[in-house]
Amino acid sequence: MCKEKKRIIINLLALALQRERERVIMVTMEESPRSPEAKLGLRVEDLWDIQEPQLSPDEKFNACFESIPVSAFPPPPSNQEIEIKSDATLAEAVKILAEHNILSAPVVDVDAPNDASWIDRYIGIVEFAGIVVWILHQSEPTSPRSPSGGAANTAAVNGITSEALGLESASTTSGNFFEDLTSSQLYKNTKVRDISGSFRWAPFLALERSNSFLTMLLLLSKYKMKSIPVVDLGAGRIDNIITQSSVIHMLAECAGLQWFESWGTKKLSEVGLPMVTPNHIIKVYEDEPVLQAFKLMRKKRIGGLPVMDRGSSTAIGNISLKDVQFLLTAPEIYHDYRSITAKDFLTAIRSYLEKHEGAFPMSGDLITCNKDCTIKELIQLLDHEKIHRVYVADNDGNLEGLITLRDIISRLVHEPRGYFGDFFDGVLPMPPNSRV
Repeated sequence: MCKEKKRIIINLLALALQRERERVIMVTMEESPRSPEAKLGLRVEDLWDIQEPQLSPDEKFNACFESIPVSAFPPPPSNQEIEIKSDATLAEAVKILAEHNILSAPVVDVDAPNDASWIDRYIGIVEFAGIVVWILHQSEPTSPRSPSGGAANTAAVNGITSEALGLESASTTSGNFFEDLTSSQLYKNTKVRDISGSFRWAPFLALERSNSFLTMLLLLSKYKMKSIPVVDLGAGRIDNIITQSSVIHMLAECAGLQWFESWGTKKLSEVGLPMVTPNHIIKVYEDEPVLQAFKLMRKKRIGGLPVMDRGSSTAIGNISLKDVQFLLTAPEIYHDYRSITAKDFLTAIRSYLEKHEGAFPMSGDLITCNKDCTIKELIQLLDHEKIHRVYVADNDGNLEGLITLRDIISRLVHEPRGYFGDFFDGVLPMPPNSRV
């Protein structure tokens, strides 16, 4: 047999073996008892194996995640998207958010026609923090430099970054204020649509089902989105909302797979983590007003910060953006406080949660790891604790750095030159007086 015929036969056999392997993998993915997140990991595993051998690991990760559409991302476990109607009151919106243990939800325009596009169907996203900042604005006197209405009345919409938490009266707000306000007619009668604004381009930045995992991961990391709605253009509605927590869980479910282990078993220092050094950690001290912490989170556009022991480099706890919900759902914990400190806030929250065990996840605890931790261990820690940030500390509890999910993703994928093209046209940068 001539060499050319041998080469053709060998190629055909190789092709047949590859097709059989792909068939077996697909059957495994369909019949495996693994979770949907783990099945996504198997899909990445398959893509990882067939990528060009000359690609670097970083290039392989990019190529794998670019090959998977976000439509493959599993929906929330409840398989139910929570939406709030635009004519719901603030009190009703807070009740819905609290009952479902979520911090935000899309707002549906009740006046939109049944065949409306998603841009016309939704007017924005409302969140706990947005409702709080609107309330606080109503308690501040109107001045020529800060007129009523405008951004102050539309701060409840959350797009790429949170614009809630502009808490200028942090040191003077009394706990009684929140108790009085949550029983007031203003709180009970104001509609969600009355405090909602919108982007110039759309109610919020969203992905289409055909967009890739790579796009989603870059938006969550480099472009600092907290969650990403995925819209079904045909149905004109949100099909899924991909959160940071769901991405963490997806990665954690991939433990044991070749592509994950080749990356996940690296130590933090091997991949350049932590990126945030001790001198650059945004923090508050235990004796500062707690609302100063929320103000800093808004100003620095971060989701949480440590509460430091005055005079040392150790932390006594952590305050996160989700803790703002207790201003409305548990205003009694601020009773008799003229200016609750960060330390007192942590104590009050922990006491409240102990009495309502199971109703809320624990809050205020500082979750740490050490420098010898691996990426795999870090992801499993984030998933187990249901958090988005971990502090790196030494054996004495001194903070040595901070790692967020965004930092981890930035070490997993990178943005190719010109990748987004005109994706952000009309969205970024936002004008100074944007109604967001």
